Amino acid sequence: MFLNSNCNLSPKPKFDVQGHRGCRGLMPENTLTAFTKAMQLGVSTLEMDVVISKDSQVVISHEPWFNFEITTTQEGNYLTEAEGHALNIYKMNYADVITYDVGQKVHPRFTAQQKLAAHKPLLSEVFSLADNFCKKNNKNIYFNIEIKSSTHDELNGYQPGIPVFCEQVMNEIKRHKLENKCCIQSFDIRVLKYVHEHYPSQTLAYLVEGNTDYVSALKLLTFSPQIYSCDYSLLSKELIDDLHKQSIQIIPWTVNDEKDIQQMIELGVDGIISDYPNKVIELASSNK
Repeated sequence: MFLNSNCNLSPKPKFDVQGHRGCRGLMPENTLTAFTKAMQLGVSTLEMDVVISKDSQVVISHEPWFNFEITTTQEGNYLTEAEGHALNIYKMNYADVITYDVGQKVHPRFTAQQKLAAHKPLLSEVFSLADNFCKKNNKNIYFNIEIKSSTHDELNGYQPGIPVFCEQVMNEIKRHKLENKCCIQSFDIRVLKYVHEHYPSQTLAYLVEGNTDYVSALKLLTFSPQIYSCDYSLLSKELIDDLHKQSIQIIPWTVNDEKDIQQMIELGVDGIISDYPNKVIELASSNK
């Protein structure tokens, strides 16, 4: 059964609160539990990462392998970093992927996470989860989907080529008739160029990090994305005003500290990606 993409009972808010990997500060990242919690908190958008399995499934995962910091084997053992890196999801069928737990090991940087059994879900599972939430709560949920690609990972056999990768993700989005609720984001300009060429109406977010200035970054892209999404520390009032004049929204990542969240709101960003969307929602509400 395809999802109902016309659940338009509430419009997308002007300020877009995005739960990073669901709500990584509170729940195990990129899991159904994290996405459920984020929606219950009141996010407008679920932010997530996708990779491709051997059997061509679109899997929610930040890395194209198993991160040793969060993974437990079926036998209850922890992985070394090398062991985790050797578990290449692109070489595994999804039936094998879900035998690894990614919710019970205490995260070294997010110790307040609630721990519980969890697997890496499919993108289709997240779509179904959100659809059910929409219908029960008269709300709309949007999706910010990062295609996790790099030349290094492609050459080393951790992912398909860009056309195949993009088409598999877009096919899943189209199959569920959710084009108007999805944004594709990527650091890899090859992804953004491919989607822009083949799906010109699809919303795109250009992820930027490091000391790249936005003028040079946009020249590399060769077209204007709907969203410029950079490390929040790179933003200034002048940059934001300039991008707004070009009708480009600014949604920075990953803003977790209350002072930084408040600063971003005061600078006039269009949304915030955070591991703690509860903090963003509280501060955004108090600034209305």
